[in-house]
Amino acid sequence: MENEKLVLNFAEGTNKAELIIREGAAVKQLEPKAPVKTDITGVIGVVQEYLKKRINTGQFKQERSHIIVNRDKITIKLVINEDDEYERGTVMSKLSVNPKFLEFGINEGSKVWTPEQLGLFLKMNRAFFVDKNENLLLVSKLMHYEATINQQANQGVDANGSRTNSFSQVVESNLPPSFKIRIPIFKGHPAEDLEIETFAQVNGREVHFILLSPGANESLEAIRDKAIDEELEEIKEIAPNIAILEE
Repeated sequence: MENEKLVLNFAEGTNKAELIIREGAAVKQLEPKAPVKTDITGVIGVVQEYLKKRINTGQFKQERSHIIVNRDKITIKLVINEDDEYERGTVMSKLSVNPKFLEFGINEGSKVWTPEQLGLFLKMNRAFFVDKNENLLLVSKLMHYEATINQQANQGVDANGSRTNSFSQVVESNLPPSFKIRIPIFKGHPAEDLEIETFAQVNGREVHFILLSPGANESLEAIRDKAIDEELEEIKEIAPNIAILEE
């Protein structure tokens, strides 16, 4: 490289210019990467809030987007840039059941309690009782559970071939038929006053309980549909050209 001549050609009319000579390897250029896809999940209201802030930014077109509604899973999913693998994104609103409500196992046939288990659980969750004295009395009765089980079976065959085969069981216990709690069914929603029934399952000397609440089931259905319908109405106002599809 010594004594090698360097010829520079300047633009016509240029009287002065600066020349910078760098030694060593050239700076590496960043490799191109695919765009970061939108992937957002949040509480009910997230989809409409996203649309409010993005609808006129050019980030997506309504005609290339759609919304999928799943009432069983209580979700509203917005899909933007649906025909572009690189630009496609999703935003989901989801109504989630309160974890503490799930712990009670209300209306879940697979959730069974022994009297002692239920008594200890209710004792540690006294805060959800409308009447604290009711909690104390119920816990005491569960921890000292008493029940009288009367069973009667009747089987017989008559000379003419007629048969009888019947079984009856009557359970009398010291427990009240129901108790009341105040608890939110869904995250972010106010507490509901619910009447909970204790349904006994008897197998020989073993007794287990499941907790039932028709009122909780009615509230769950009503809140679910109301929350979804209200958000869909807002979405239609913000983005009327986005297709809304129900699963």
